[in-house]
Amino acid sequence: MKSTQALAVHLPQNRSFASVHGWLISFSLDARSSSDNKPMITSIHTLIYSDDANATRAFLRDVLGWKYVAEDFDNDWLIFQSGPSEMGVHPTHSEWKGQTYDHPRHHSIALMCDDIDTTVGELQTKGAQFRGPIEQREYGRVIMLIVPGADDIQLYQPTHKLAYNL
Repeated sequence: MKSTQALAVHLPQNRSFASVHGWLISFSLDARSSSDNKPMITSIHTLIYSDDANATRAFLRDVLGWKYVAEDFDNDWLIFQSGPSEMGVHPTHSEWKGQTYDHPRHHSIALMCDDIDTTVGELQTKGAQFRGPIEQREYGRVIMLIVPGADDIQLYQPTHKLAYNL
């Protein structure tokens, strides 16, 4: 059985984003606590379930260069800052331009970059490996990044509108 992948990501304060049936929408996270008037939702924490957690953590730390905090109970238990994020919501069944698309209900991760050729080259110098060549898709240029101990993660240079910087 294939595990669901996820990464620790954080939303800009008071904003959240979704892509529904191809429409990018932004909505406020201004739902406030009645006791102290602070935002109830402050960020998203996502996870990668890995067969070799230490190898996956080392990859995120050493190859991707992500900052992290270590838990007091275990210095190997790292939680990573992964930068700005956006969240898309895709239907499990849709029809577009005469084609039918069906997907099982699941979660997916994609890392975005501004220049995929440069990013792939820089990551390769740090030991990263990729599955297949860079491909052009309807939403951007895409390649699969091999993550030690875990499932691959998509790396892409988007051609769609961006929500993470709203």
